[in-house]
Amino acid sequence: MYRVESGATLMLATKGGGMRICTAATSVAALGVALTAAASGPPEASKDGVYLPTTTTQSEADEYTQYDLLAPETASFRISYEVTATTAGARFFYNPIRKGSAASEESVYDTMSGELLHFEVVSGAEARKDPLMPDADAETSYIKVTLARAVPEHGEGRLLILKTYRDEKSYFRDGEAIVFSRPLGVPRNKVVLPSGYEVVGLNVPSQILTQPDGRVALSFMHAGAGEAPLVVRAVKDAQTGAAVVPPPASTRRSWESPFTGETEQERLSERAHQDREIVYFLQPPETHSFTLYHDYTETRAGVNGYANVVRAGSVASRPSAKVLDTGEQLPAHEMSGAELAASKINTGETVAPTARVVVIPFATIQSGRTLRLRITETYTAPASYRLEGDELVFDRSLGRPRNAVVLPSGWYCTSSAAPATVTQLPDGRVRLDYWDDRPEAVDVLLKARRRVGTQR
Repeated sequence: MYRVESGATLMLATKGGGMRICTAATSVAALGVALTAAASGPPEASKDGVYLPTTTTQSEADEYTQYDLLAPETASFRISYEVTATTAGARFFYNPIRKGSAASEESVYDTMSGELLHFEVVSGAEARKDPLMPDADAETSYIKVTLARAVPEHGEGRLLILKTYRDEKSYFRDGEAIVFSRPLGVPRNKVVLPSGYEVVGLNVPSQILTQPDGRVALSFMHAGAGEAPLVVRAVKDAQTGAAVVPPPASTRRSWESPFTGETEQERLSERAHQDREIVYFLQPPETHSFTLYHDYTETRAGVNGYANVVRAGSVASRPSAKVLDTGEQLPAHEMSGAELAASKINTGETVAPTARVVVIPFATIQSGRTLRLRITETYTAPASYRLEGDELVFDRSLGRPRNAVVLPSGWYCTSSAAPATVTQLPDGRVRLDYWDDRPEAVDVLLKARRRVGTQR
């Protein structure tokens, strides 16, 4: 037996067990496609299983904010704030109104359904009455949102909060320039300049992109602790009108890459707003195995399945899936690309006939609705994960904007070629986060050794 630390949960994969629940909306069951696992899969996970934090007070994840700067004389900006409530059982979510800002034109939407949600503005003293908010600031006002449904255990309640702030200290004129100077605590942000303005000063490394209406946008990810001290300066001498509306990005690839580079379309997509994330939980290195979960939001109307193509050199086993919005368990099927094509499941992509793919069918996405999925599986990949002498080696190209690797129990990091932030889980395992704000994948070369006193 092992001990689960207070406030933490260890989710263990079970042998041979993908979830087998089928719904009326899933046509795959009628096809008789069987879930197949590797004949000789990796050993059972124990203390190195998936870790999912739990809390009884308000917690959130996946925060992203877009600031649309309005006419400079208004000193105002429109905020689109995407946030996920993650406290199991929560029926409310509290969003603070920043001190020094006057809020107006608020509205809140449930991201899964697109439906408008009820909210009210309450004082910090009123918020403190809720067990979710014992430490609410008495001098701060909060937008109290009634969630569409209680947050499922280890699930999510996704929200879109819209509001307009007037704040002369954050957004003002300086001679001919406009300045947006605001410390931003949310780790993923985008600032959209008013029409006709170009950026001439920017202190936080950011993507520079053009909106469909021709406005210039600045987007960045801030992986470090604390706030990003953003200062943007812009002047009004950029072109406006239909002439500056960008043409669709092409599928041309970079001619300079020493390999098959990303397309222009992929390179110019906004990294900070991409919502795919993945966490690898390394099993003992002699197994060559790691359990992972990856979260993904489906937004495309008409799609009714997700296809996870198994990378060459890897064997997938024990797949399972759930809808994070509702807690509903979904079936997971391993098949070939040819079998996927024959199943008529619309995953929104073409898969090579010979590829091995894990398919998650779900109810067809309707226009204006989205679905947040979590897929869990175990991979065995000797080329990526191995033991060299007494040293653990994890060598894998990671393509998500947000990636994390958790070392096995009793191991400490000795080398990480790619920059990472490091935290320690309540059970003592070390987690390294690799946030990649560049369009190409991050090549992670990670090495570790056993701690003194750790048993082999």
